[in-house]
Amino acid sequence: MSNKKFQFKDIFSIKMLFAFIFGISSGIPLLLTGSTLQAWMTESGVDLKMIGAFALVGVPYSLKFLWSPYLDMFSPRFFGRRKSWIFIFQLALIFSLILLGQSNPAANPLVLCLSAFLVTFFSASQDIVVDAYRREILTEEELGLGSSLYVNGYRIGMLIAGAIALRMAENLPWSTVYIVMASMMGVMAILTIFAPMEDHHIERPRSFKSAVLDPFKEYFSRDQAILILFFILLYKVGDSMASNMTTPYILKLGYTKTQLADVVKIFGLSATIIGGLLGGTLIFKWGLSRSLWIFGILQAISTLGFNFLSTEASVGILAAVIAFENIASGLGTAAYSAYMASLTNKKFTGTQYALLTSLMGASRTIISAPAGVLAEKLGWNPFFIVCALMAIPGMYLLRLLQKNSN
Repeated sequence: MSNKKFQFKDIFSIKMLFAFIFGISSGIPLLLTGSTLQAWMTESGVDLKMIGAFALVGVPYSLKFLWSPYLDMFSPRFFGRRKSWIFIFQLALIFSLILLGQSNPAANPLVLCLSAFLVTFFSASQDIVVDAYRREILTEEELGLGSSLYVNGYRIGMLIAGAIALRMAENLPWSTVYIVMASMMGVMAILTIFAPMEDHHIERPRSFKSAVLDPFKEYFSRDQAILILFFILLYKVGDSMASNMTTPYILKLGYTKTQLADVVKIFGLSATIIGGLLGGTLIFKWGLSRSLWIFGILQAISTLGFNFLSTEASVGILAAVIAFENIASGLGTAAYSAYMASLTNKKFTGTQYALLTSLMGASRTIISAPAGVLAEKLGWNPFFIVCALMAIPGMYLLRLLQKNSN
C-alpha cells in the first residue's frame, strides 16, 4: 500500500461521488420493507404477530451469498459488468416498489408479502454488485473514504425512505408515497448511466469452482471459522430485535407519525452517524477487541432505555432514549463492520463479504421475526429486557474467540 495522503479535493472526485450516490440507492429500499412498511401495517390495523413476522421478507439480505457468485460469472456488458447489473436491479426495484404500494395490508397481506419480498430480493442483489463495484473502482488508499461516503449515503437513503416517507404519509395515501419512492430509484438509475466504468482488466470467474467453491473453501479452512460465523450472527441480535419493534411500540404509545419521523428517523439518524464516527475514532484508540466488548455492552444497556417511555412520556424523553440507543447502535455497527472487513480475503472479497453480511442480515430478519410474538406475549417492558439479555450469547462467543486466539 502506498503512503499517499488524502487532500480535501479527493472527496470531490467522481468516484467518491458515486460511492455516495450508490449508498443512497442501496439505502432507500431497506426501510420501505422495514419500519416504514410497519407503520403502514400498524395504521391499517394489522396485528403485532403479523408485523413481527414480516421481518422474514428480509430473508434475501441473509441469503444473498447464494447467488452472489453468479453475478460475478454472468453479467450483461452494455454499461460494463457491474454497472449493468446495478442498472437492471434499480429498474426492477422501481417496478416492485410500485407493486408494493398498490397492495392492501389488511385485506390482502399475501400480495403485500410477495411484493415486499421482490423489493428485498432486488435490493439485496443491488447491494452485492454495488459492494463489488466500489471495491473495483477505488484504490486501496481510497477504500476508507469511499466506504465512509457509501455508509453516509446509505443513511441518507434510509432517511428518505424513513422520515420523509412518514411525513408524506401524513397527507398522502401510502400508494402515492411508494410511487414517489420508486421515482427516487428512477433518479438513481439515470445517474448510474454516468457512473465511472470499472476496470475491464479484472478477471471474472470462469468456472463454478472458482466462483462458488474456492471462496468458501478458503474461509472454512481457517481456525474457529464456525465460531466466528455464530458470533457475527448473534452480536447484534438483541439490538436488532428491539429495533424491529420500535416503530409499532412508539406509535402504540400515542406518538404521531410526524413525531416518529422527526425524533426517531431524522434525529435518530444524526445520532447513528455520530455513533459511527465516534466508533471509528475509538476503535483506532482502543483496538478492535476492546471496542467490541464496550460497544456490545452499551448496545444492551441502551435497549433497556425503552422501558422509560410511557403514554405520558414527553418528546424530550423519547429523544433522549433514541439518542442513546442509536449512538450505541452506531458504535456497535462500526466495530461489527470493521471486524467483518478484517476477516475478508482480498482474493474473494465479493463472495466472502456477501456471506458475512448475509449473517449480519439474518439477525435483523430471521431471528428477529418472532419479536412481535414476544412483545405481545410478554408485554413491552419484559420484551426489551429480553432483548438486552440477548447480548449475552454474542459476548460469550467473543470471549471464546479471543481466548482461543491467544
